[in-house]
Amino acid sequence: MSVQLTVIDQTPIHGDRPPTHAPHTSLELAKACDTLGYHRYWLAEHHSSIQFAGPAPEILLTHIASHTKHMRIGSGGVMLTHYSPYKVAEVFRLLTSLFPGRIDLGVGRAPGGSQLSSAALAFPAQLSDVDHFPEQAAQLCAYLRNSFPAAHPFSQLHCPPNDGACPSLWMLGSGGGSAGLAGQLGMGLALARFIAPQTCTPAIFDHHDQALVNAGHDQKPQRLLALAVVCAETDEQARFIAGTAVYRKLMTGRGPREPLLSPEEVERRRQRMTAALRAEFDEMLESMIVGSASFCRAEILRLCKSFGTHEAGIVTVTHGFEDRLASYEHLAQALLAK
Repeated sequence: MSVQLTVIDQTPIHGDRPPTHAPHTSLELAKACDTLGYHRYWLAEHHSSIQFAGPAPEILLTHIASHTKHMRIGSGGVMLTHYSPYKVAEVFRLLTSLFPGRIDLGVGRAPGGSQLSSAALAFPAQLSDVDHFPEQAAQLCAYLRNSFPAAHPFSQLHCPPNDGACPSLWMLGSGGGSAGLAGQLGMGLALARFIAPQTCTPAIFDHHDQALVNAGHDQKPQRLLALAVVCAETDEQARFIAGTAVYRKLMTGRGPREPLLSPEEVERRRQRMTAALRAEFDEMLESMIVGSASFCRAEILRLCKSFGTHEAGIVTVTHGFEDRLASYEHLAQALLAK
């Protein structure tokens, strides 16, 4: 079985580089992955974070698309609940015209930040308790496909350049909630197993497929399985490096956020944890794909086969950039080498 690999870049603020260098680090990684044979490079969206430095994926992906040649470049994703679907459609129609055949638009309903950052993004309007995401996603697709009914009040709007260019459309989800909507709208589904490994099951992709059929779409379903991976020379080294990502996730909601900690500091703190918290740490580590190239290759292929997909999105968060770059290099050698 062969797979395509996609980078899902959260633009982590690596502890061995100045925070202001994080966007440049994304470009450095993208250029390397472009030569390694990766299929896509997606940029995530986070707000008011001291760990991730990517609040505007549409800006960073433009820069990266300008400096790469082979990969598709996209958002993974735009957090649509904050924005006007018309504005997002205009931006990505323009990007598709600038980089024909290379732009993906992935959208999600998560806030990508705190309640406070969401309030600031909504200002001067008030945050709504109503979930408008399904309507926003439908409007976004209609703008890009010029498919509003003639009687719709927005049917006379255009997204210049009005040349029919449309990005590849994807919806991001970590459970089954978005699968039906993505299928109904004829969008691909990127399933974020790295967020919720226990609830992400192959049945979610099946639900997406059935929704596509029920809605009358005849295109082949697009599936991407997003995985948390840390690959190194040895299993032991990979597990040590992965401590940074595990601790970051473990402490979410357990106090104020800290910068990404070094593996050495994480291990010191792990030794002082209660037995219950240490067990939770170990469980999170086991839910990731962490190990040597041969181990990671086997696990990625196993999961892709189980989920019925030929494309894996790789999320790798490390304290040091060189460890992150090496992880993507090891995976490329194991899975993409001719």
